[in-house]
Amino acid sequence: MMSRSVHAFNEQKALIEALSQSILANLQKAIEEKGKASLLVSGGSTPKPLFEKLRKEVLDWDKVTVGLCDERWVDVSKEESNEHFVKKYLLQEEAAKAHFVGMYCEDTDIYTAQKLCSKKMKEKLFPFDVLILGMGTDAHTASLFPENIKLEEAFDLKNQNFCIAIEPTTAPYTRMSLTRWAILGAKHIYIHFEGDEKIAVYEEAIAGEDMYMMPIRSVLNQDIKEIEVFYR
Repeated sequence: MMSRSVHAFNEQKALIEALSQSILANLQKAIEEKGKASLLVSGGSTPKPLFEKLRKEVLDWDKVTVGLCDERWVDVSKEESNEHFVKKYLLQEEAAKAHFVGMYCEDTDIYTAQKLCSKKMKEKLFPFDVLILGMGTDAHTASLFPENIKLEEAFDLKNQNFCIAIEPTTAPYTRMSLTRWAILGAKHIYIHFEGDEKIAVYEEAIAGEDMYMMPIRSVLNQDIKEIEVFYR
């Protein structure tokens, strides 16, 4: 197994400070090396303090393109939309200068949108410089939910589509998610979670192998790419 770099904190402030500085350093390096950088982020409540920290930081944000690890298939004006969340909490202040590439395609059914979304990701965001995943208490990550019928396709590293449409049986909304191949194609991969319940899920995940029961294992327990884990 490739090593996991694990950073555990007692306080949220210290975690956010360390994680944000690591992310910024990797974005800066990408800008210096190729004149631009891409940052893929997740929704949910956990990243809000991180976004509020990042958006205040000085960086050539106009050279950064921000995208999503997954999206609920709802209009971007709705609170449930990850695009809405990212624009509200990240793309403000200094980071308002960043470019954004969303997943949601208006008036397009999600299965047709899979190809459009993959094409957009490939042309406007790939290669991914920094990718930040969360983890649910059910061990889902991005929108790869436990025991879902689409997981075999999503996990297959021969499937080089960036996006896959998923209908969770355990959560609302049809969703678009990055595939495992797309996630592991990122240069720097972070997993960020907080709270005792999620720490217990993480410890169970790294101790076992069944990716279908705990999709976070498809990222944590692999030997392709080093993962940086930040938690408290």
